[in-house]
Amino acid sequence: MNKQLLKQQVISIIDQLAPTLSGISLFLHQNPELGQQEYLASGRLINAIKQHGFTVSQNISGYETAFIARKGSNGPKIAFLAEYDALPELGHACGHNLIAAMSFGAAVAFAAVAQENAVSYLIGCPAEETSGAKVSMAQDGVFNELTAALIVHPADRNTLGGSSYATHPLKVTFHGRPAHVASKTDKGNNALDALLMFYNGMKLLGQTFTQETILAGIITKGGTVPNIVPAEAEAKFTIRALSAQYLEETVLPAVRRLAEGVALSTGTRVATIHYEPLFKELINDKKLMRFFQNNMALLQEPVTLLKNNDADGSTDVGNVSHATPTLHPDIAIGSQLSAHTPEFAAAAGSPYAQERILVGAKAMAMTAIDLLE
Repeated sequence: MNKQLLKQQVISIIDQLAPTLSGISLFLHQNPELGQQEYLASGRLINAIKQHGFTVSQNISGYETAFIARKGSNGPKIAFLAEYDALPELGHACGHNLIAAMSFGAAVAFAAVAQENAVSYLIGCPAEETSGAKVSMAQDGVFNELTAALIVHPADRNTLGGSSYATHPLKVTFHGRPAHVASKTDKGNNALDALLMFYNGMKLLGQTFTQETILAGIITKGGTVPNIVPAEAEAKFTIRALSAQYLEETVLPAVRRLAEGVALSTGTRVATIHYEPLFKELINDKKLMRFFQNNMALLQEPVTLLKNNDADGSTDVGNVSHATPTLHPDIAIGSQLSAHTPEFAAAAGSPYAQERILVGAKAMAMTAIDLLE
């Protein structure tokens, strides 16, 4: 098996797919859909992948817009992960339109050259920005039998390695007792005072941990009218650490103890619930990193290697990486860009970004070829 020849073949196939890939990307960009509402996006991808001989299963892990497309029957099982949800008001400010197109191109090209020597998957993964379909899919064993899972994210430079923060967002609600603020006989029990004490306590708590953590929150409910003592006050916190184990076993128990202590000292009641699931930290597979770096070099693309604990944001791809060897590099679509901004959304729809789809698809498909037996 001449892998170098196969790599030249996938490069040629992806170049031929350029109009299809930019068509997918721009369609998604022009029709942004929020998580679990990506009916147009998933439909476009499913219809397109079927035209290349893939069989498709839909409604995966309780997500109507999730799907698994497969082609091939023997050899290593390589999955290319597609994301396609957008952000409220900002549209595709995280470039998921590009991710979907890159993974589509890689899956089609790899299947074409590997034929019956491998199984190529395009796995449609909704709601990365919110509930994270990959969390439920990982729990259901969707990724367990894979040889590898690959996904490339747009950014302002080519990078390889690093990690992501484990995160388990928490809603904290204090319950007090209402009263009129001018009452001489009943002062009530101020839930907002308790919440503010807890909020300030979180800043101090963050200084006590021995590993890097992020404790950030907003007050989402502080009362109804100013002349009534608030009976209920609520905040949402994004709580992150460099590992899910440290987050779950050290950080979150400390946060709950703080909340319970504040409730006890203020005579209020407190409830804590996770309003989004646990996103685990990303583990980039070392062998896949070596393959990808070599293939980017073949494409004449420089890559910056990141330290293992260099975390930037959170992603449910982390949960995939705890189930199977995973690679999640970044590819440049512009300079001085920051995700989740209008500037990033504009860049994701630019002609240059559509060209960069080809690089990401080629590098993933070439890396998959390196895994052929």
